[in-house]
Amino acid sequence: MPATENKGLGRAGHYAPQIQGYKAFIPADLPPVPPVQMDDELQLLLSDADRALGRLDGATETLPNPDLFVFMYVRKEAVLSSQIEGTQASLMDVLEFEAKAQKADHPEDVPEVVNYVAAMNQGLQRLETLPVSLRLIREIHEILLKGVRGGEKRPGEFRTRQNWIGAENSPIERAAFVPPPPNVMLDALASLERFLHDDSPMPPLVKTGLAHAQFETIHPFIDGNGRIGRLLITFLLCEKKILRRPLLYLSHYLKARRTEYYDRLQAVRDRGDWEGWLKFFFRGVASVSLEATQTARKIMDLRERHRNLLTSKMGRGAGNALALLETLYFRPIVSVKQVAEITKISFPNANALVEALKKHGLLVETTGRRRNRVFAYQPYLDLFENENAG
Repeated sequence: MPATENKGLGRAGHYAPQIQGYKAFIPADLPPVPPVQMDDELQLLLSDADRALGRLDGATETLPNPDLFVFMYVRKEAVLSSQIEGTQASLMDVLEFEAKAQKADHPEDVPEVVNYVAAMNQGLQRLETLPVSLRLIREIHEILLKGVRGGEKRPGEFRTRQNWIGAENSPIERAAFVPPPPNVMLDALASLERFLHDDSPMPPLVKTGLAHAQFETIHPFIDGNGRIGRLLITFLLCEKKILRRPLLYLSHYLKARRTEYYDRLQAVRDRGDWEGWLKFFFRGVASVSLEATQTARKIMDLRERHRNLLTSKMGRGAGNALALLETLYFRPIVSVKQVAEITKISFPNANALVEALKKHGLLVETTGRRRNRVFAYQPYLDLFENENAG
């Protein structure tokens, strides 16, 4: 093999034969040796990603209530990250489940996505007192798998047996990739944690990209590694104050390019191609950040239009209508009973308010029932359902 082709071998680690007859990957410590080669293309992509993240963070800070918009961004990421792992639940399924308005035929895996939302919210809250660490990762994993598929696979505990990546029900001998054995895995995790806490100069996005790939290579849990690894991206960006709110749903980009995503990670292991992975990662960050910035602006325009519409059309009922509108950004799926609770008006008046918002195109009935009807703030949901990955 020519020397130029051999240059990357061993840079990310090596494959070691095991007594059972297969080879497991033994990851090298981060940062890579030799260091990441910041050629012109990689520098430009890093600059684009940094600038796009800055615009996203800045755009949301100019909004009257930035937290209004976090609700949907978190759920969008939860749905897409879970779909990468094979779930079928949609954004609407999750919103209906949370509103206790799910249909009888809703996908069984909706609770898995709801757990993802809970894991992200808990992780962001814990970051106020706890850095991104193995302890935090275990806590989040326990929430992610609590009471759902995979819940029997040691939630919150690192694996004590060998796992592997391959076709369903395929033996380890035919695996596409075998992560490090448990004893080596613990050393690799400790090294990853040291890397995360090392304050040596390194662009935050480079560090985040390296950490995600390394976590996926270590694969420290029996189940849930992909979702935890993608949550790690959000936690690191928020911990470093690159984003003040979790508004980057990178899974949108990764799901649309799932094959390339896995191929790029495997190329790191097989050829030490950290640069190829980082270029892919930076493109995704830039693409999704720009898209999210545009969505935030569309939300702001929508909110302003609908506030003006209700103010001009609702007369004395405008106050209750505006109060309901603000709540719909947090709870875009509601029943008449919930509207009555939100606005503190009688059920008949709440029903009249809902009918008025239906007439003006803000609410759409989703159940087709005459009783216990449920309504969606459809123009708002459309902003998230109609996006295409860049």
